[in-house]
Amino acid sequence: MFRRLQSMVLRRGNTIILAVATILVGLSLLVTNIIAEQLRTKEQHDVELWAAAMERTNLDTTGNYTNDPLIQAIINNRNNIPFIITDENLRVISHHLIPEEVVNDEEKLQSVLEKMAEENTPIVVRFWWTQHHNHIIFYGRSVTLRTLYIFPYIQMFLIVVFVVIILVAFRSVKQGEQNRIWVGLAKETAHQLGTPTSSLLGWIEFLREQPVDQMAVDEMQKDLAHLMKIVDRFSKIGSESPLTTASLNSVVGGAVMYFRKRVPRNVTIEYNGLAIDTVNANINEALFEWVIENLLKNALDALQGRGVIDVKISCDAKYAYVDISDTGKGIPKSKWKSIFEPGYTTKTRGWGLGLSLSRRVIEEYHKGRISVLESVIGRGTTFRIALKRA
Repeated sequence: MFRRLQSMVLRRGNTIILAVATILVGLSLLVTNIIAEQLRTKEQHDVELWAAAMERTNLDTTGNYTNDPLIQAIINNRNNIPFIITDENLRVISHHLIPEEVVNDEEKLQSVLEKMAEENTPIVVRFWWTQHHNHIIFYGRSVTLRTLYIFPYIQMFLIVVFVVIILVAFRSVKQGEQNRIWVGLAKETAHQLGTPTSSLLGWIEFLREQPVDQMAVDEMQKDLAHLMKIVDRFSKIGSESPLTTASLNSVVGGAVMYFRKRVPRNVTIEYNGLAIDTVNANINEALFEWVIENLLKNALDALQGRGVIDVKISCDAKYAYVDISDTGKGIPKSKWKSIFEPGYTTKTRGWGLGLSLSRRVIEEYHKGRISVLESVIGRGTTFRIALKRA
């Protein structure tokens, strides 16, 4: 049961975290708004009680000379609610928690009165002994109430930051786990391939002593050498791979020459690397050659048995470029980034790891870039590898 729950969390971790965060934010806003509304009602009741007490005094708004101690206490109870008391002509009679600079500035005072009137309906104090000289109480929200209204947004921000940190950490853990699985799988594959490749090497030596077509044996030898390269590449995945200065013309050219003899008759591979000056870069030859081969295989699949693959090397002052183009079916622009994600494939067979691993080799091992430079549906695609020049 625990393992099933753990597996579900690993598969749907992002969704679960976002759902929990949304619920927490919603509950926080709901509870805080309820408390804020209750506090607002209480403050309104306090001001109304205060106004009622003022109406019953037989002197002025301060009630300093009233004979009723209760009314005196209510009127003198100036809590943390900011207010301004004016006469009927909006001349200030008294104020509380309002800076003097505001009271003495007509424009600022007008602005504060309007804001208070928007927050709470002003209360008119009508004294019992006269129909004239009524007072008006303008009051705003207390510091506590203002803080309570702002608090949910602070809480929301903190929850969002917390969720982002959790998602990043969760993704790192998940990615680390996947990396360990793939590294282990790659090394185990290399180990398992070691025995049959050694056996094939022995059989090729046996065939060289037999009356058979030695040209065919030579090609078998090349294929075996290529297979041994693949075993070597798999064994290096996850290990520290030193970079050395090498000629891109030579490394890319080796992959092109190998493929030229193994492509369908109606497929042509063009290459400019032998006709231009040497372009050097710091690479791991085994891994970089594997990336070139993978891009050539993808281009070959896109052609479906007929077309042209064009491999070009170029450079500028800082970077060396390898462009691999095909005249195949093309890739929709919306897929230019997703094709490098693990599991993406348009084939009925395969795990969709080729381009994902290629990007990792180029960007993590070689500190370069690999991307779709151009693609037009029905006309073909160009992949570009960019590396710093040696």
